[in-house]
Amino acid sequence: MSDEWLSLSGAAQLLGVHPSTVRSWSDKGVLPTHRTSGGHRRYRRDEVLLWARTARQVRVEPESVMQMAMKNVRMQIGEANLQAEGWYQKLDEAARAEYRSSARQLFHGLMAYLASKDEQAVSEPHAIGRDYAVRAQRNGLDSADATRAVLFFRNALIESMMKVYREANVLSGQAWEDMLHKMHAFTDEILVSLLDTYQTLESSK
Repeated sequence: MSDEWLSLSGAAQLLGVHPSTVRSWSDKGVLPTHRTSGGHRRYRRDEVLLWARTARQVRVEPESVMQMAMKNVRMQIGEANLQAEGWYQKLDEAARAEYRSSARQLFHGLMAYLASKDEQAVSEPHAIGRDYAVRAQRNGLDSADATRAVLFFRNALIESMMKVYREANVLSGQAWEDMLHKMHAFTDEILVSLLDTYQTLESSK
């Protein structure tokens, strides 16, 4: 029957993988799963079969996500899009190259954070925020423009990650929610650090 319920081992047998693989996919929010009142995992046969034809066709491990998102983000932060930004127009060519390079630092820091299970690890976003503040002041940008620069790159990253999730057929709302929560948490820490550092730099003048 199409509405037949499967245990974890039953779903693994249907998909032809080890039960630990099914457990991992479920924990990541990739494979639709349900819980009994006793806390046991259960899977609908029709949902598992649908997922096998769609979501399972594309890997969504952090390494794969990074590769796909990197391709997308290069388009998002291309010269044409940057030229439309007021803060970018205020920079000379050397400073522009520096900001483009800083986007890669932001991207790799975010990817490491998304792959990490430790949401309390905030040293990386704090360091990135400080770097953006120092770079902005050195190149004559005020705190508002410095913030706009970070938001530009942040939005490009979010759009790229959303595109990856759509193309990977990630169907779980929980997986999307977790991804966006971590992205905002990471970039919020960057913005707070940037503003704190900028204020300190201005006060020391």
